[in-house]
Parts: sequence; C-alpha cells; structure tokens
Amino acid sequence: MRTLDALDVEGRRVLVRVDFNVPLSGGAVADDTRIRAALPTIEELRRRGAALILVSHLGRPKDREPELSMAPVARRLGELLGTEVQLAPGVVGDEVTAAAHALDPGELLLLENVRYEPGETKDDPTLAAGLAALAELYVDDAFGAAHRAHASTHGVAQRLPHAAGRLLEREVTVLSAILEDPARPLVAIVGGAKVTDKIAVIDRFLQVADAILIGGAMCFPFFRAQGHEVGDSLCEADGVEPARRALAAAAGGGCRLELPVDLVLGERFAAGAQRRELDGVDVPAGWMGLDVGARTAQRYADEIAGAGTVFWNGPMGAFELRSFAAGTRAVAEAVADAPGTTVVGGGDSAAALQQFGLADRVTHLSTGGGASLELLEGRTLPGVEVLA
Repeated sequence: MRTLDALDVEGRRVLVRVDFNVPLSGGAVADDTRIRAALPTIEELRRRGAALILVSHLGRPKDREPELSMAPVARRLGELLGTEVQLAPGVVGDEVTAAAHALDPGELLLLENVRYEPGETKDDPTLAAGLAALAELYVDDAFGAAHRAHASTHGVAQRLPHAAGRLLEREVTVLSAILEDPARPLVAIVGGAKVTDKIAVIDRFLQVADAILIGGAMCFPFFRAQGHEVGDSLCEADGVEPARRALAAAAGGGCRLELPVDLVLGERFAAGAQRRELDGVDVPAGWMGLDVGARTAQRYADEIAGAGTVFWNGPMGAFELRSFAAGTRAVAEAVADAPGTTVVGGGDSAAALQQFGLADRVTHLSTGGGASLELLEGRTLPGVEVLA
C-alpha cells in the first residue's frame, strides 16, 4: 500500500477522501471525533504545500436533503484548523471545478455530500472521472469507508496517482498486526446483538486468539445451542447453528471461548424497566438479559488484565440504559487499564468508551467498525486494495 511518503504534493491539488460521516444536532457537529482523526493527514499535506479538495459522505441521503449538507462539517473543520474551509456548491461540475482549480497551496475546499450523487455507491465511472478531474493526486484517509467499492473510494483511485493517508495507514497496520504478530495472550472481546454479523471474525479469532469473551445479546444463541432457557431475551434464530459450530470448534482447538456465567435481567428494554440479577444463565419467561453480571464482568476483567493484546468490538449489554451499563463499563475500564496493546473496533464499543470518558486510554480506537471487522476476517477491502 502506497503511503504519503510516496507522493510529491508541493504545489499540487490533492483530492482527499475523508470520513466525515459525523452526527449532527441542531445544525452543528455533535461529535467531531472522526474530523479530528483526519487532521494529521490534512495538516501534513498543507505543510507540504498541497491544495486540498476534501470529499466525504454524510448519512444516507435520498434526495439531497439540506439537513445532510456538509456545511456544519466545513464550519467545524475550519474551527479545528484555524482557517477558512470553503464549501463547494456541489460534488462535481463546472462551478466545483473552477473552485478547485482556484485553490492556492494550503487552502481547502470541502465538496458537498458525495452521496448526493446517486453514482457514488455504484462506483459510477462518470462520477469517478469527474472527481479525478478536480485534482492531480488522490489520497484515501477514510478507513471507515474502505470496505466499500464506491466512486470516491475506488473508482477515482484508478484514475490518479494515489496513496493512503496517515489514518488509513495506521488502521491497516495496527489491525493487521493483531493477526500477524500479536503480543500474547491475545484476547478478543466480542459483543453486540447478532452472532451472524460477527461469526466470521469469531471464526478467525478461534484460529489465532488465546481467548474469546462473548457478551451482549449474541450470547443467547450460544446459550440456546447449549440447551439453556433464554426467556424473552433477544436471541437471533439464525445465530444458533453458527454458535453451535463455534462452540464445537473451540472445544477442539487451542482458543477458549468464554460465555457469561451470570446476567442482569430486565422486564423490558427501557430505562425504567424492573431489574434483577441472575446467578446463572437460564432466563425465566417474562424477562430478558440486558447485561452481563458482576461475576462475569470480573472474570472478563481478569482475562483482559493478563493479556498482551486485546481487541474489543461490541458492548456487553444495553449500556445506553444506566441500569444495564455496568458490564460494558467494567470491560471498558479493564481495557483502558490493560498493560498490553489495546485495540477497539469502532461502532458501539467506541461510543461506550466515549460515554465513560476512556477513549484516550486505549492504544488504538478504530474509526471503522465494519471495515475493521472485515479486515480481521481476512477479507479484501476494495478501498485498500486499490492503493497498492
């Protein structure tokens, strides 16, 4: 994969694909984590004398909804950089081309939401050519979109000299190292709602990890496969057979697959729900498992404390509800305190770290939940492959 070190950018226009798909509230950026993650690449290119045309998607627009405009992002980026960030009147076209070609070294132009163009998600060659015409070089720093073959992540890279930005470079380096040369023991914490969403990464960790700690609603297909009662818990029917196969693989392999030994139950999924603790895992009818219990949290924390490398993706329960956040908080604190390398795979795990004020205490916080999982599964990411 080519990096910024391979590009001579001085006095040249560089199209930079960033991931500014950030939450908005009241017409302003509510969380600028992803914008801050792109700053090292942006600032380096500016120092080296490049003029920058930035391109990103925001949400999933259907008809150029104004509430999904990049205008709030341009304002926040300008505040972080201490300079003006122009917002282009569109994604491609004569006006956009004129604005891009008028840039001086160090200046920035942010294109409108690239998903305003229906050809973006289809890797449309006409759109890719239009984007390529804006610049002389292309840099991809949007790891969170690297698992998609879209016009701004794939097609345009085929039309310009290209390289990976510093964020994308670090993401690939850190995540690949987990599989190729991790400090031992390697402990993977896998939570969330659906086994089927993460069975491929569980299967991969069964081959390379020393222990896998399962939490969240995905533990219930494992329990059902073992013959336990799950009550009204969220239990993905299609996940039971993959869970059964994973249990069998763990029994015959060198990786331990750990399941909760106690649970916290709620009568319903709601902030004011009645709560009870269960010493065991057979959930009675009328109740649903919404968090791992205290004994499980301690066992998992002990595993994490002794790990050389930790990878975490997926909460232990409904951490967004205060009554059911203790398990996820315990794991988050254990990961933050762990002496080894700690990598958190974006998504809800990253949100939990932010909620508990621990985001700056891990080795690497990935900006791409789906992309990080696909990379760990061993799948080829189109946005990375094209940068070779």
